[in-house]
Amino acid sequence: MAEGRPRIAQVVLDTTDARALAEFYRELFGLEYRTGDDPPPPGEPDPAGADWLVLRAAPGGVQLAFQQVETLAPSTWPDADIPQQLHLDCTVPDVAELDRQHERALALGARLLRDRSHDPDEPLRVYADLAGHPFCLFVG
Repeated sequence: MAEGRPRIAQVVLDTTDARALAEFYRELFGLEYRTGDDPPPPGEPDPAGADWLVLRAAPGGVQLAFQQVETLAPSTWPDADIPQQLHLDCTVPDVAELDRQHERALALGARLLRDRSHDPDEPLRVYADLAGHPFCLFVG
């Protein structure tokens, strides 16, 4: 960290279903809940999931937080009506892993927005998460 400058502690995503979006990213990235944010047993109330949840990465990694909101207009990217507002860039080591993670993302509920996986210079795919936030998986 540069002296005298703040550091990014976490990225916060607004969502109308904090628990569902947190579970999506927990599975996608293999993150863990902050103490007290774990899902309750089935059928039990989920007060944390109705407000704010945090997922933690390995030490030094950026955390993801999920803030419950009443309404959220999902991005219409690549159409310009509602811009991306924010997106996550995520790398994988090679095209084979890009394809493997593509299947995982779709199985978790992601929606494919753009497929440039055959681009020789920068193979990538762009998805929308459960709340409509775009995120990219690319070889890098």
